[in-house]
Amino acid sequence: MQTAIPFLFMRGGTSRGPYLNRADLPADLDTLAQVLIAMVGSGHPLNIDGIGGGAAVTTKVAMLSRSDDAWADIDYFFAQVSVEEALVDFKPTCGNILSGVGPAAIEMGLIAPQGDETMVKIRAVNTGARVTANVQTPGGQVRYDGDAQIDGVPSTAAPIALQFKDTVGGVTGAFLPTGNLIDTIDGIDVTCMDVAMPIVIARADSFGLTGYESASELDENADFYARMEPLRQKAGALMGMGDVSASVTPKFGLLAPARSGGTIATRYFMPWKCHPTMAVTGAQCLASCVLTPGTVADGLAAIPNTAPATITLEHASGTINVLVDFDNIEGGFKLNSAGLIRTARKLAAGEVFVPNEVWSGFEGHST
Repeated sequence: MQTAIPFLFMRGGTSRGPYLNRADLPADLDTLAQVLIAMVGSGHPLNIDGIGGGAAVTTKVAMLSRSDDAWADIDYFFAQVSVEEALVDFKPTCGNILSGVGPAAIEMGLIAPQGDETMVKIRAVNTGARVTANVQTPGGQVRYDGDAQIDGVPSTAAPIALQFKDTVGGVTGAFLPTGNLIDTIDGIDVTCMDVAMPIVIARADSFGLTGYESASELDENADFYARMEPLRQKAGALMGMGDVSASVTPKFGLLAPARSGGTIATRYFMPWKCHPTMAVTGAQCLASCVLTPGTVADGLAAIPNTAPATITLEHASGTINVLVDFDNIEGGFKLNSAGLIRTARKLAAGEVFVPNEVWSGFEGHST
């Protein structure tokens, strides 16, 4: 016997995974984690006994519900399921998967289309961020085809405009969780910042890297990870996040001067593998680091003085643009909002099954 759970399978930005109605899942987080582990096939490098794709960008889960928040339409609860370990992290959020939340909410009937374009107001439950997603809905149907191209996805699709607010200090409660623009850990200068995602940010040359290495080259560099991971764990403690050895947060980022016409070159780590492109949340934090005087980004990029400003981050597969609205205040930088264009596509719909011994479901779910 197995338990059947309705799902949509979607690409959101440069990530992919199941989109589920929170009401179809166990309320208890420990049981929920076991359900998601079984669903994804966590614990095997190929996720062979589940629907994961054997990479951190393909073992992500979105859980949606109508929001009871006065502002929001939809609550978006995110889970990062590990590829090779039977672990689930409910602490972070994911902006790429969020790209599919608006379309998925409409497809699930959680919100009605509002004309040729539907604005969906989303509360990111994990961090408290508020996000608006403008979804094309001609004739009351989600449109997926279009001309928008994002690096890391081979095809074009309909654009989804995302605007992020209330992203500062979502995990740690502070823009600079350590209180410092720069901390020196294990002899390396880092900026610890919490905007949409807490990240420990360093210059690539601090590790003897150019910052232009491919994701696979970085993942093969065992010496780099042997230095980076202890540093990340120490930074996590300084950021007030406790023992982060088993958590995917804080993430890690590297910066270098741009070489392809962008604002700055970046590499983003999830944290135990290099992201093949760039996380939407990570992009906001790295762009904020670039715009903040006195961080490790100083001297690597020309900083615009007027807002809003477009910060183009070069990543391992191309570029991503972040439109940042900010104020220059005494002593630094104040983020108001960040906007990005992403795309999404519905790949499959139906039921996904987990063994009854993991969860027997609600009445009528087993088959």
